[in-house]
Amino acid sequence: MIVAKAAIALAIAALAFAPIASSAEPVLPRPAVVRIDFDSSKILASRADGEAGVRGRAVSANDPVRVASISKLVTAIAVMRLVDQGRIDLDRDISEYLGFQIRNPAFPDQDITLRHLMTHTSGVRDKIDYLIPLDGQVEAVMTNAAAWDSKHRPGIYFSYANLNSPIIAATIEAATGERFDKLVAKTVLAPLKIDACFNWGAGCSPGRRAQAVTLLRTNGDLARDAAIKGSDPCPVLAAADGSCDLRRYPLGRNGSSFSPQGGLRISADDLAKVGQLMLNGGRPLLSSKAFAEMTRLQWRFNGVNGDDDRGYFKAYGLGVHIHEDSAGALWIGHVGEAYALRAGLWVNPETRKGFAQYVTMVPAETPIGHCLETCP
Repeated sequence: MIVAKAAIALAIAALAFAPIASSAEPVLPRPAVVRIDFDSSKILASRADGEAGVRGRAVSANDPVRVASISKLVTAIAVMRLVDQGRIDLDRDISEYLGFQIRNPAFPDQDITLRHLMTHTSGVRDKIDYLIPLDGQVEAVMTNAAAWDSKHRPGIYFSYANLNSPIIAATIEAATGERFDKLVAKTVLAPLKIDACFNWGAGCSPGRRAQAVTLLRTNGDLARDAAIKGSDPCPVLAAADGSCDLRRYPLGRNGSSFSPQGGLRISADDLAKVGQLMLNGGRPLLSSKAFAEMTRLQWRFNGVNGDDDRGYFKAYGLGVHIHEDSAGALWIGHVGEAYALRAGLWVNPETRKGFAQYVTMVPAETPIGHCLETCP
């Protein structure tokens, strides 16, 4: 009895001197975990758990989220529509479209083409900032020798680089006279009845911005898309003087402001429509020839012909990631990793099934992955 009383006394004393949790510590939202499974014509399963970056707001499969590099796949579909229409040539020197020369200073005699850019064999590197201010010029950015691989001639060596995408966007703007976000909305998103947009530009319905999934770091810091009720006051990287007037965007000269490499805001429900297009051989948007060219092996790692990023990249098409799972099954689609989000859009041409999924608030130290067999 005496021992019991002593134990109780010690416990009370310990509580008296125990640190008191600060009431000021924020309670973070639960990470969002969203997945849609589909076949070529219908949704097979839908899951949406967690919160949309805001405490008390449950995430839904219809909420738009910044899907990072899955954006490159949608950009590629827009390019291939232009190829089908005869408005652009994958193997033509892009300088002829742009009206100024884009060259690797180490290989000034070698043309740079859309095929090079879309397959990450252009020699462009992310050693400089690929986010160009609203009034910036891609021409000036690409004169920096640090933006280029000085060891490998364009067209032969794979090295994944986000900077390829602004050059692609500027090129198709110059070829068509249309702003990148508007062009993609008209040629891809609207025909598929997709409510999505690049950097909250054309394509999203009124009020769509307020439905966005807010991307947070694991400590609660804002990464992208703060919760707001109206339109985004400045969805692009502002001009040098702080202006965010999109009328200052230089058509065919910038290419970066709408983030063709990662700025697509789209829901998992609508990503499924992109996946279904791929399961249907590009129909209804692409010819069978254009789709076959986009998804065929344009590059395969042979041990020396590229940077495979520790096995992350083994094969690539035109803006299409090609990957074998642990069972040897072939998948085509794309991954997305940025701002504490991990995502994947994958289809299996053999089983004619696919899925779109993403997870938010992923710790930065989490090993890279394809969001294929697992998604952290």
